[in-house]
This record gives sequence, structure tokens and C-alpha cells, in this order.
Amino acid sequence: MKPSEDRRDGTPETDGGTEDASPFEILMQSSDDGTQTTRKSRLKGAFVQYVYGPLSIMAHDWRAVVGLSIVLFYLGVGVLGPTLVEPTSTNDGGRFVKPLQTWAHPLGTDNLGRDLLALHVYATKPILQMMAAGGLFTVSMGTLFGTVSGYKGGTVDVVLSTITDIFINIPGLPLVIVLAAIIQPENPYVLGLLLTVAAWAGLARAIRSQVLSIRTEAFTEASRTIGVPQQKIILRDVLPHLLPYITVNLVQAMRNVLFGAVGLYFIGVLPITDPNWGTILNTAYSNNAHLRPNVIHWLLIPTAVIVVLSIGMILLSQSLDRVFNPRVRAKHIQQLDESPPEEGAEDVENTDSWV
Repeated sequence: MKPSEDRRDGTPETDGGTEDASPFEILMQSSDDGTQTTRKSRLKGAFVQYVYGPLSIMAHDWRAVVGLSIVLFYLGVGVLGPTLVEPTSTNDGGRFVKPLQTWAHPLGTDNLGRDLLALHVYATKPILQMMAAGGLFTVSMGTLFGTVSGYKGGTVDVVLSTITDIFINIPGLPLVIVLAAIIQPENPYVLGLLLTVAAWAGLARAIRSQVLSIRTEAFTEASRTIGVPQQKIILRDVLPHLLPYITVNLVQAMRNVLFGAVGLYFIGVLPITDPNWGTILNTAYSNNAHLRPNVIHWLLIPTAVIVVLSIGMILLSQSLDRVFNPRVRAKHIQQLDESPPEEGAEDVENTDSWV
């Protein structure tokens, strides 16, 4: 076909010999493709930033692998252990059976012939419940008071700071002992709240000081200038920068609940209801297990259980500090994006170029 005939017909020449779509159809098609591409890119970016990136950081950090494995093991014991291990009772086996002597009692028995493995398994769940309740209460109250007080300022800051100072000056241990003697809590969640009734005040003061510096940063000033509501500024600009610090304090608060509960059970302040690591230590110490080498395992096993859980939580908190740190996460994601392609991918690209 001649060019003059093309101009006369008004039909442009195409590579495939078919007519092109109208400009409106082309515009709509490109718009749809752009929308789909934008959605896909957003989903991919969110997945990389909030799922793949953090998991990749944890997978390359031995502290995260070890700490998470320990914590998940204890969670599994607390949730699934009671369904797999039969509860023990008095005269379930011989008295003071040593560990690894029989499959029926792999950790040995106590002075009443109770299986130590069953006692530790059934004591795991209430301890974890106390730790979760106390840790979440401490972090929630401390973050709420500290963030609102530091960002709002004025009268709100004065009132909340006064309440925080009052709780800071309350002696924590005597208060817990008095409340435990009055309330006699048996619910592990209530006990966790009781152990941290005044522990949140120190965290609130520390968070307030950090919020005071964050609110003067350029990005928060820009958000206020364009009229972003205060709630969104706190949620999007302030709290993400506090996540590493909050995470570390969450783990620390849970460890404090663990040591506090075990200690109060050990000295006999808290009521003895269910099997507990602290009560096991109390019974072992009362029977002079620390002076009798043949039953020293009765005292060492619960001690080792507590120490291993504490170490696992410390390692996990150290790794989560890297995960929630925006700079570390952005740097790691950038390294993932800049990583060289696989050998198979290079071969495919070279083959395409040859074709």
C-alpha cells in the first residue's frame, strides 16, 4: 500500500497489519495498566517492608533465631504440654528419683513422689499468662501516658506528669506485697497486673522525654503545617520511632514479672494454688535440696527453666530492636534490592538477548 493511500484512507500502518485501537481505548487501557501496576507495586512494597524484610533480618541474626526458638518452645509447652503430659499426683513415683533414671520420670521426682516434668509443664502456662498481662499493661500505660503527655503539653502534660511522679515514688515491692496479702489473687492475669501496678511510671517518663524531641523534628512539623490530625501524627510519625524502645521495655517488663512472681511464690507471699516454678523452688529449699547432693536436681531444674526463658527473651528483644529500627530495616531492604540476580536468571536474560 502506498503512503498516499494511507494518508487518504486515514488508517495508520501497523506492524501486524491490523487496525490500532482508538485513542480513547488506548488511554483507558494505559490507565488501567497503570492502576494495576500501582496496586501491585504497593502490595509488593508493603510485603517486602513489613513481612519479607523483617523476616529476612531475623533469619540473618543468630540472636533472633535462638531467642525466637526458645520463646516458641515455651509457648508450645504452655499450650500443648498439658494435652501431651499427664498430670501428676502424690506417690506417682518413688521419692527423690534422679533425672534420666526412668522414662516415666525423665526429670526425676520430688519428696512426695510427684513427677517434676509434669510439674514444670503445668506451671508454664500460668507463668506465661502473668508475663503477658504484666508486660502489656506496663507498655500500654507507659506508652499512653508518655506519648500524650509529651505531645500535647500544657495542662495535659502537667496532670499526667504529676500522676506519673506519684506512681514513681510509690515503693513497688511493699505495695505488691500488701495488695497480694489483701486481694489474694489466684487468676494469673490479675497477678500479672498486680505485679506491675506501678512499674509503668518509669517507662512513661522515658517515653515522654523522647516524644518531646520527636515532636520538634522536621517531619512532624511538616505534618502539623499541612493540617494532619494529632492522632495520625502520633500513630504515623511518633510511635514508629518509639517501637524499638517499646519492644525492649516490653521484654524487660515480662522478665520482671517472671522474676517477681517466682520470687514472691518462693518466699510464700502469693497464695499457692497451681503448680508454679516458684513453689517448686520453695518446696525444694524447704527440704534442704541445696544441701543434699542427691536431690540437688530438684532445685537446679526450675532454676535452669527460668534462666533459659530469660536468655531467650533477651536475645529476641535485641534482634527485634534491629527489626523495628527504620534505618536498619531500610538499609537491609536496599541491600536485598541491590543483590545480584541468580545464575539461572542471568542465563535467561542472556538467552533473550541472543534471540
